[in-house]
Amino acid sequence: MDVGVRMKQQTLALAAGFERFGRQTRRSEFLSQMDVVVPWSELVALIEPHYPKAGNGRPPVGLERMLRIYFLQQWFNLSDPAVEDALYDSLTMRSFVGIDLGREPAPDETTVCKFRHLLERHGLGRKMLAVVNGHLERHGLKIGTGTIVDATILHAPSSTRNKQEQRDPEMHQVKKGNQWYFGMKAHVGVDADTKLIHSAEATAANVADNRVLADLLHGEETEVWGDQAYQGKTEVIVARAPQAVDRTHRQYRTKLVCYPAIREENRVKSKTRSRVEHVFALIKLKFGFAKVRYRGLEKNRNRLLSLCALTNLLTARHHLMAVAGQSCA
Repeated sequence: MDVGVRMKQQTLALAAGFERFGRQTRRSEFLSQMDVVVPWSELVALIEPHYPKAGNGRPPVGLERMLRIYFLQQWFNLSDPAVEDALYDSLTMRSFVGIDLGREPAPDETTVCKFRHLLERHGLGRKMLAVVNGHLERHGLKIGTGTIVDATILHAPSSTRNKQEQRDPEMHQVKKGNQWYFGMKAHVGVDADTKLIHSAEATAANVADNRVLADLLHGEETEVWGDQAYQGKTEVIVARAPQAVDRTHRQYRTKLVCYPAIREENRVKSKTRSRVEHVFALIKLKFGFAKVRYRGLEKNRNRLLSLCALTNLLTARHHLMAVAGQSCA
């Protein structure tokens, strides 16, 4: 037999999934952890009142299955067609969702798109964040009295080569330093101790960071940290959180004068304020949300809020895994 033909033949181990040299990949390890830490029953109960019920037509796909597919999109930055292809291509993802291709096909991209629109239409991203934070609080991770506020730019396509022959009208451009950016801003309020996101908002990129400051505070703060974009907003902070001390950075230099004392104060404050950058690293680098996928602010706001909930679960995964292990022991 020709060597080339022999190379194409599949071994019984490969066909049955019992390869001799198989090992757990990072993706499978990550999904096995998320399978444990995500509060599936609570999130399903949140969405269930809005989900289609079985009737005379084709029965809807199981709600938890669609939620798992939606989370795969967020974790791996997949479009609707891409997540359908990934389910056919990846045994690990199919196992996570619970799809057996010997019995049924994976949900198509239209079904995935309709489920995503259902979440957007009912604003369930924000409610998901509240459910997850409630779940974390019941497991010993409570939002404290220190909040770090910050914002980051998420890019949007600036090309006009589309059906409308125009850029997204809800996105805007902004100049940062000597560079122009086009897109939206993700504003977050993060707990200073646990690095858990308790508040988030999305605006066009040209909206000043301090415009949404009040929306990022939960009201029980005793300290608020932020960069120089939030200086001079002490009245806003106190109005929202009467007991809060303003620890935002101050301008330490002008064109003519530099103030070393203020610069040193900013440096000390940065030891706490910089923790918010870890959150942005997860959202933008780990989960790939550095560029918007959808047109319009509302769709991207819902994605941001649901991704904030998943970011909190990833941040707290070791604690939740330990709690799960103790409960099973």
